[in-house]
Amino acid sequence: MRKILPSPPLSLALFVVWLLLNQSLHVATMVFAAILAVVVPLITQGLRPAAVRMRRPLVALRLTGTVLRDLLHSALTVGRALLTRRTPQIRSAFVEMPLTLRDPNALAVLAMIFCLAPGTAWGEVSLDRSKLLLHVFDLEDEAAFIEMVRTRYERPLMEIFES
Repeated sequence: MRKILPSPPLSLALFVVWLLLNQSLHVATMVFAAILAVVVPLITQGLRPAAVRMRRPLVALRLTGTVLRDLLHSALTVGRALLTRRTPQIRSAFVEMPLTLRDPNALAVLAMIFCLAPGTAWGEVSLDRSKLLLHVFDLEDEAAFIEMVRTRYERPLMEIFES
C-alpha cells in the first residue's frame, strides 16, 4: 500500500482540494482527483525531507485552532492598520529569531504559518537551523513577538514532531 500511496494524508488533501477547486462531483472530476492523489505524492516523494512522525495529534489539533484564530486576528489587524495609519506610523522590521526547533517537517509547517499570516513573511533560516529571519509588518515589541512565536508555534511543533 505504501508503494501506491506514500503519503495518505497528502493524497487525501489533494483529492479533496481538487474537488473543491472544481466545485463538482462529476465522475470525470473524481477520477482525475484520484489520479492526482496517487501520482503527485509518488512524483514528489523525493522532495519531502523526512518521513512525518506526528506524535501528538491533539496538540496538532490545538495548534491548528491557534493558527486559524491568529490568521483571522492578523488579517483584521493588518487591514485596520492599512486603512487607518500612515506609512511612518507602521513599524515594519526584520526579526532574527533564535530557534530550538530542528525537525525539517516542523520548520516547513512553521514556514507555512508565517507565509499564510498577513503581516509576516519568512525571510530565511540559517544553514545550521539555529536562527530564523522574519519580516513583520507592524512590530511593537521584538522580545514579546519572539516569545509569542515560541509559546504559540515553536513549542507545540516540537511536541508534535520532536517529542
